Parts: sequence; C-alpha cells; structure tokens
Amino acid sequence: QVQLVESGGGLVQPGGSMRLSCAGSGFTLDAYALGWFRQAPGKEREGLSCIASDDFAIYADSVKGRFTISRDNAKNTVYLQMNSLKPEDTAVYYCAADLGGCGATYDYWGQGTQVTVSS
Repeated sequence: QVQLVESGGGLVQPGGSMRLSCAGSGFTLDAYALGWFRQAPGKEREGLSCIASDDFAIYADSVKGRFTISRDNAKNTVYLQMNSLKPEDTAVYYCAADLGGCGATYDYWGQGTQVTVSS
C-alpha cells in the first residue's frame, strides 16, 4: 500500500523551530518530486516548498528564508525544517509526491500533521 506519513507536528512558541518528516512506504521516493503544503482553518491550501528528484528546491515567498526542504532517499523521507515560526504558520501541514516534478498536481498525499504556533 502506497502511503506518505507525516510526523513532527505539535505546539511551538513563536520564534521557535520545528522539523516535520514525511516517510514514504510502499514505494520509493527518489524519483519523485516532494512537496510540502499547509492549510489553515478557513483558508485555501498553500504550497510551501517542493524539492525535485535532482534536489532543486523552490519556496513560497511566505516561507523563503525560514523553511528548508530536504530529502534523504536512503531513509525514503522528506523533511521540512521550520525556523522563526510565527502564529500565522499555524496550520495542518501535508506532504505530497509526484513523478512529474514540482507542479500543480501530486500523485500521493499524506494525512497531515497539525502545527500550532502559540505562546
């Protein structure tokens, strides 16, 4: 069964850091572009970052300079390191995988992990 499973969410204070992980099972991620998204209550889903199979990465302006995406193909995992977190970063965070590259649609999605930034 093909799955993406996120972990690492929780509660963090403003200005703090958190690292999200997304592990693939049932398939290998090395040929896939891997993306991170988030959705806050009442808002549309927002694309944050994507890393292609050749490790080229792109970022949304809202997280550029604060978030870093990386992948470890040996562990079949993609990460999102989040620094200088703000209350407006509070959302459910999702990872996704696509064979076609960093684009508008993705083949597989994780179930999401909640990130809450609050004092």
